[in-house]
Amino acid sequence: MATAASATHLPPVGAHERDEVGRQLQATLVELIDLSLVGKQFHWTVVGPNFRSLHLQLDELVDAWRTLSDTVAERAVALGSFPDGQANAVVEGPGRPALGVGPIPDTEVVNELLRRVAEVSERTRTRAERLAELDLVSQDVLIDVLRALEQQQWMLRAQLGHARDA
Repeated sequence: MATAASATHLPPVGAHERDEVGRQLQATLVELIDLSLVGKQFHWTVVGPNFRSLHLQLDELVDAWRTLSDTVAERAVALGSFPDGQANAVVEGPGRPALGVGPIPDTEVVNELLRRVAEVSERTRTRAERLAELDLVSQDVLIDVLRALEQQQWMLRAQLGHARDA
């Protein structure tokens, strides 16, 4: 994430803090974009008795992740950092297993999606805790992301019949 070091009228965050906040927001951005791409792949390849409802739910999830990624990226720009949401940035992000090509049974889609959302949620919580020391407004953005991800986890768990994780 590039920084506009010579820009004026930026929020009162120190240069070191601004760089670190930019890195935390960039990492979250990349993960949200990845979720949206995975969600679309599942949307196209899901099969099974719950196809229709899951197909529609996946569109809702993808829309939510795209909206959240936009909010995260815009916060970065407001701080003077420039986000990178290009394919190369997503590919170069933390290694995530690729999905298989071809039909994927609905229960596998829900299980894999739940796993991925939970992992992103955990990392977002860690980043939000880190941002508490650096920039409360950026932390608030990640809290909103975390709130949405955890609600999505709940909905996915419910589809599997899990009242709560062990």
